[in-house]
Amino acid sequence: MSRSGQTDSMTGVVATGEEKTREFGKALRGEIIRPGDDQYEKARSLWNGMIDKHPAMIVRCAGVADVITAVKFARGNGIPVSVRGGGHNVAGNALCDGGMVIDLSRMKAIRVDPAAGHARAEGGVSWGEFDHETYIHGLATTGGIVSTTGIAGFTLGGGIGWLMRKYGLACDNLVSADVITAEGRFIKASAEQNQDLFWGVRGGGGNFGIVTSFKYRLHPVGPVTAGRIIYAFEKAGDVLKFYKNYLADVPDELSTMVAFMTASSTPSLPAPLHGRPAVSVIVCYTGPPESGEEILRPLRKAFVPEVDSVRVMPYTELQSLFDGEAPWGLNNYWKSEYLAEISDGAIKTIIEYAGRISSPLSQIHIQHLQGAVGRVGEADTAFSHRNAAFVVNIVSKWHNAAESERHIQWTRELAAAITPFATGGVYVNFLGDEGDGRVRAAYGPEKYRRLSEVKKKYDPENFFRLNQNIKPA
Repeated sequence: MSRSGQTDSMTGVVATGEEKTREFGKALRGEIIRPGDDQYEKARSLWNGMIDKHPAMIVRCAGVADVITAVKFARGNGIPVSVRGGGHNVAGNALCDGGMVIDLSRMKAIRVDPAAGHARAEGGVSWGEFDHETYIHGLATTGGIVSTTGIAGFTLGGGIGWLMRKYGLACDNLVSADVITAEGRFIKASAEQNQDLFWGVRGGGGNFGIVTSFKYRLHPVGPVTAGRIIYAFEKAGDVLKFYKNYLADVPDELSTMVAFMTASSTPSLPAPLHGRPAVSVIVCYTGPPESGEEILRPLRKAFVPEVDSVRVMPYTELQSLFDGEAPWGLNNYWKSEYLAEISDGAIKTIIEYAGRISSPLSQIHIQHLQGAVGRVGEADTAFSHRNAAFVVNIVSKWHNAAESERHIQWTRELAAAITPFATGGVYVNFLGDEGDGRVRAAYGPEKYRRLSEVKKKYDPENFFRLNQNIKPA
């Protein structure tokens, strides 16, 4: 495609910018949404209500051909591009100002092969949709903890979820990916084809192209023993000290997360705790229910809880259990760190800040890793810091934009206070707009160098740069 004032290769006539766009639209099976269109405001909305960007066009693709056509049009006309899968990323990289959004949200095809233990899903699928199709066969793979999260960005950044300690991260279960390169070429990445690209997309984010389809390895998953044990905030120190010792002997089938919150973010808290901070331990045991009861007994009986909602439930129910605490459109600002351990200093710091949490909707998560996550070789995928034992995510949420400064300040102060106890790495999917240094910290110097080489091969001009960007070597 040529620039305005030159012969257009699509039409063979001299075309203005508007004429080019109209011809581009005719070449699509999907649609173009532009400022002023009835759908524009809804189409540019994201899960994180803090993000307010105004793209020049949103290309809602109906299939792979549309994605290729959009990439070629944008590249040929010097239009910056962002890529939208589920739109759930806290950094808001799915949108751009003044450029093109290549929107995969209509691409929802899912095909499950129960006999082979595989499923293929397009880039617009959410985890709730994916799990609905696989769980009917008693199968699943590691997904997010909120069902509305898209599979695409989640997997490309690594993929931490309830099944990870038993079956690895989402990216560890990726068998192959269909990728549209910056040149508009369709290629496959797998252990047999384009192995360097396959290594890069398993943790390196959307830096190397647009993944239109993911093929996953599935695992037997039946009903799980899961739920939340909630304690009064005054017990937080004792609960955390017991919890870190308890984890020393738990099997891979058990995944857990500690969450500090208030009644406003967790409606299930009883009336006496309303408006007060509390601490909870969320559990998911994927083994036989009778074994789960025995394994969880020490944790459930160590202290008298305010609420114990742990029970046997379908895995799909667990996957949507916390959707109400992560609604679409709230203002979100996150900070995250890896921990090698939950030290006494880290416990004291987290409790101090949790006691003066600035928004009743905010939470502090401490998620236990290890298990199968740590048994994958550090060099085997782009995902990094597999030796970390925990990831802390400060999840600040609020309604009123006028309060943003106060809540952001609380989040930044807590993150700074945790830093002395952290490993120095960060999980790329929890990163906001934090600069090149933090992107490099997500991978470490040697792995970042290797990623830069992959970037140079597949996107040497950094066409896909509106992301947690890895620059070409």
